[in-house]
Amino acid sequence: MARQNFIGMVISTAMQKTVKVKVARQFIHPKVLKTIKTHKNFFAHDEKESCSIGDVVRIEACRPLSKMKSFTVAEIIRLVNSYHNNYFRSKF
Repeated sequence: MARQNFIGMVISTAMQKTVKVKVARQFIHPKVLKTIKTHKNFFAHDEKESCSIGDVVRIEACRPLSKMKSFTVAEIIRLVNSYHNNYFRSKF
């Protein structure tokens, strides 16, 4: 059976080896027939601490690692383009 996957944007990296990922989705309301936009924030484990705010990542379900953390960062799809992040990524 395949693991649960989501694609979202990193909105916080304040914790050690943990990132907060915002996963947005759209659906059409069955009665009103309007497009509804919602989001949910997930805590994901980032072992290498390679994510930065604004990165688009794919998170994958895993065993519960803590009370709030049941996902891990599977891959970074798109890096944020900023001078600050590119400068520090090249240094280390």
